[in-house]
Amino acid sequence: MTGPRLEIRCSGCGEVTLVRTEAVYEGFTRIGEAYICTSCGKRYASAEETPFAAADKKPQVFTEADREVALTVFDADERQHCCGWCKHMVLNPFGQRCGVSNRFTEATDICEHFEKQGSSTSN
Repeated sequence: MTGPRLEIRCSGCGEVTLVRTEAVYEGFTRIGEAYICTSCGKRYASAEETPFAAADKKPQVFTEADREVALTVFDADERQHCCGWCKHMVLNPFGQRCGVSNRFTEATDICEHFEKQGSSTSN
């Protein structure tokens, strides 16, 4: 069984209805599961005996041509050009600040002292 199948075509009432699972015990040991029609109460002793309804294939409404194209908001040189990507950003548990101006900043702030992390150029 590849996941929970909940609908059956009951041989007792002829309906397509939901099935309820009930644990079967021998003493205090669980030995299996019984499947019970929620419409008429017919019991099936195992999953092999239970007439599960075949899942209908979902209709394909959209194609790959209908998929949206990913938008590009920033040019390649504008990406990662904020304080969160700057090598001067100083992080600690109490706040984050710029190592050049010593001001408290947010990771999304932009300033004139930006240098990308890992770059060796200086102003």
